[in-house]
Amino acid sequence: MAKGQVTIPKDIREVLGVASGDRITFIVEGNTVRIVNSAVYAMQVLQKEIAGEAERAGLTSDDDVMAFVKELRNEDENE
Repeated sequence: MAKGQVTIPKDIREVLGVASGDRITFIVEGNTVRIVNSAVYAMQVLQKEIAGEAERAGLTSDDDVMAFVKELRNEDENE
């Protein structure tokens, strides 16, 4: 039974920043397939999804963000 494993040459693993056992994502674009580090790709997707949300929430400075995080932590402690 196939395990869905792929052997990637060492030089390509180094470029991708992946080690044995790390997960990769295949992205199909037309007739091209890109191989990316899954952790890096997930972070890029997340950043794209939440881009601008801080500003829309009124968090326009580092101090605003720190105050918001502190407020959330206090709420967690009080639950």
